[in-house]
Amino acid sequence: MVKRARLIYNPTSGREEGRKRLADILQMLDAAGIETTTHATEGEGDATASAAEAIDNGYDMIIAAGGDGTLNEVINGMADKPERPPLGIIPLGTTNDFARALGIPRNWEYACSIITRQATRVIDLGQSNEKYFINIAGGGSLTELTYEVPSKLKTVIGQLAYYMKGLEKMTRLRPTELRIELEGHGVYHEEFMLFLITNTNSVGGFEKLAPEAKIDDGLFDVIMLKRCNLVEFVRVASMALRGEHIHDPLVIHKQTNRVTVTSPDAVQLNLDGEFGGLLPATFKVLPGHLRIFADNPDATYA
Repeated sequence: MVKRARLIYNPTSGREEGRKRLADILQMLDAAGIETTTHATEGEGDATASAAEAIDNGYDMIIAAGGDGTLNEVINGMADKPERPPLGIIPLGTTNDFARALGIPRNWEYACSIITRQATRVIDLGQSNEKYFINIAGGGSLTELTYEVPSKLKTVIGQLAYYMKGLEKMTRLRPTELRIELEGHGVYHEEFMLFLITNTNSVGGFEKLAPEAKIDDGLFDVIMLKRCNLVEFVRVASMALRGEHIHDPLVIHKQTNRVTVTSPDAVQLNLDGEFGGLLPATFKVLPGHLRIFADNPDATYA
């Protein structure tokens, strides 16, 4: 039986891999009996509108081809719908944190083969006020980094763009007064360098930032970095590469299904690497809210 897919791709992601590979991807899907229409994103909110339209038009699946930003927009077009078809992911972006956490490789052929096999697994989504995220929400001066890197720079030099911007940011680290209320764990009210609310273990290229995180456990892993100087920050960041930072006295790590964050300052939110508005915000887990095509022994078949 032929299935219909809407492929939403970002033509500028990952050194324009989506544009280069489009014909090959369509040929592979067609050979597997997946009839595919495409939508090339042209601006902010475009992928969200396209995903919502695809569901309204009864497509059997949606495929997001691009980076974490494209994926975030697609799930924002899907999350409010009462019936949500499975989502396929072809990671063509600069970081691809969520795909990495799910074991979906950067190799486009392998990523396509996961979709053509039609095995799915159920995952949690996160909600921040009226927006949704699939991997990470955060706030604080360093979390502004990802959406400050211009898309042209990301296309030309890839991951190095983030590191360049990060080095620039580190010279002006500043703490922010935050009141963070964690369901089941009380309230933390002090100055923090940043807070991260994660749905998976892979954040910003750090694969052990939330080593205990699971995408289907109905819980966020919340990481809060207390006020510190540059030397202390570098120490904690180096520990994060090994997943040892959660035991550092400057780090608070908790698991919960609901977080409320307020601040007297204007604090920008980062949702999956994109600008997510300003505090105050309430973050909650939506358990088992989405089905993803996955290369996983626990997967079920769509």
